[in-house]
Amino acid sequence: MLDLIIIGCSAAGISAGIYAVRRNLNFKIIAYDLGGEMALSGEIENLPGWGKTDGIEVTKKFQEHLQFYGPKPETGVQIKKIIPLPDGSFETIGWQKNQEIKYHSKTVIVATGLHPEKLNIPGEEKYRRRGLSYCSVCEGPLFKNKTVATIGGGNSALESALMLNEIASKIYLINKNPQFKGDQILFNKIQKAARIKIIYNALTKEIFGNDFVKGLIYQDQNGQKQTLKLEGIFIHIGMIPNNEFLPDQTEKNQRGEIIVDKTCQTNIKGLFAAGDITDLPYKQIAIASGQGVCAALSVVDYLNKLHS
Repeated sequence: MLDLIIIGCSAAGISAGIYAVRRNLNFKIIAYDLGGEMALSGEIENLPGWGKTDGIEVTKKFQEHLQFYGPKPETGVQIKKIIPLPDGSFETIGWQKNQEIKYHSKTVIVATGLHPEKLNIPGEEKYRRRGLSYCSVCEGPLFKNKTVATIGGGNSALESALMLNEIASKIYLINKNPQFKGDQILFNKIQKAARIKIIYNALTKEIFGNDFVKGLIYQDQNGQKQTLKLEGIFIHIGMIPNNEFLPDQTEKNQRGEIIVDKTCQTNIKGLFAAGDITDLPYKQIAIASGQGVCAALSVVDYLNKLHS
């Protein structure tokens, strides 16, 4: 019986692990890979205390900090199910190298994050981190005075275009639909932004370039293919929580994010969540790390009460 299982090994999971080992908990970190979306980030300039860095370097330093205390995450584990047991503990079931693995713990922290919804078009995978990004807040400042495009039809796309309007020289806002689904107040600001050009009924078909993005091809409302020359592309068509293994009774919002209170506790006693998987609206490395710390300390408090 472990005190804690931490699922996920990115900013939230590693931060939780650092605090768990410092509190002498008997725990394991299990994950499919190291770093998650954090490791795939390009240049990072908004992580306090780091200056200019990138996702690979941040992930490396997080791991080194954890390993300083000894714990080594178990990777390559695909989580299949978390089962709350009658005694209040949890059974976590995963697969590793085609073998089923079961973990038994008093508490669980879910820190599995999100993954971006993709267009699934030619060039998308090739140019990720080569001028193509799924995070305008993270990488938008790198495109100062450049021509860029944001693809999407909701609030995240509108917010992306408005942010880039303060940075880039020209922004194409590409929506496959005839109108936006986002908030009217954001759309009103978009209409007043001189550097933003909206293209409606545009279905993005391909992203092209050489070493870096050079543009995209879209199909217009008449079925004709059009080309845009660009220096950067931001895709904001949605983020998908990595939540398929959660107990059925876990409370989630409409986006599938786990609803937590201010201590990172879910509606199930002993089940905590931290980072981008939660319903906290801001998805940033610094915030995920802080939530990981909060969740670990909350676990300590929870265990102390169990033992009292």
